[in-house]
Amino acid sequence: MGDEFNPTWRKVAATIYKKPVDSKVFGAVEVDITALEEFVSAKRKSGIKITLTHAFVLILARALKTDVPELNCYVKRGSLIHRESIDAMVSVLQADGGMSAILVKDADRLNFEQLAMQMSKEIIKSRAGNENDSTGAKNMISRIPWPFRNWVFWLYKMLTIDWGISVPFLGLNSNSFGSFLLTNIGSLGLDTGYPALMPASNISFVFVLGGVKKKPVVIADEVVVRRMMSLAVVLDHRLVDASHGGRLLRFIKYMIKHPEDIEG
Repeated sequence: MGDEFNPTWRKVAATIYKKPVDSKVFGAVEVDITALEEFVSAKRKSGIKITLTHAFVLILARALKTDVPELNCYVKRGSLIHRESIDAMVSVLQADGGMSAILVKDADRLNFEQLAMQMSKEIIKSRAGNENDSTGAKNMISRIPWPFRNWVFWLYKMLTIDWGISVPFLGLNSNSFGSFLLTNIGSLGLDTGYPALMPASNISFVFVLGGVKKKPVVIADEVVVRRMMSLAVVLDHRLVDASHGGRLLRFIKYMIKHPEDIEG
């Protein structure tokens, strides 16, 4: 099989993803983002170049800060540890069509202007090949011949995730990948999707932004056309239950209807 079918991430994915054995909680909802899109458009006209992805980074970070702090935990040596900060991993598309991710530190403390600047810098670094901890580990694993990379990943996962031991020369530990992962598959032309929990990330959930479409909805007993977006989430059942997902989605729905409160 040619190398075009085995880019860096595919080699790593083939190593780390196995037949599903762990319990996960999935959820999905369709929301009216008409007000949020208008808010984003107004911000862009004011000179702050944000997208829906930026808005959801802040919404999710605020949710973990105020309403669902349980989602800002990770498992270490059989116990739940609350993170000292709320850091967001955001999937980004590389110039070659591959996927990578950037880390937005202290996302809950940022406003839209600060977030746009930080994400822009991290995306430029990522596309230039400057490796963060997760990218560096991914590239290292991809360069190891099969089946040795399976063994290396198994050892890495056992040390960092299962035993909670740091790997200093890689800059990795049981809390290296942030609080959550956000990915916008709608920008790729997909309407909705159900993600996988990255086995070695120790994040509590992956949140997916789907496609946006105009649809008829009933508001105050009248049928009107609104902009609707599909959202999906997978939660680590070791950390949370479906009730936490419900609290998260309630917070999101409120912020989508009241986007002026996101920075408040």
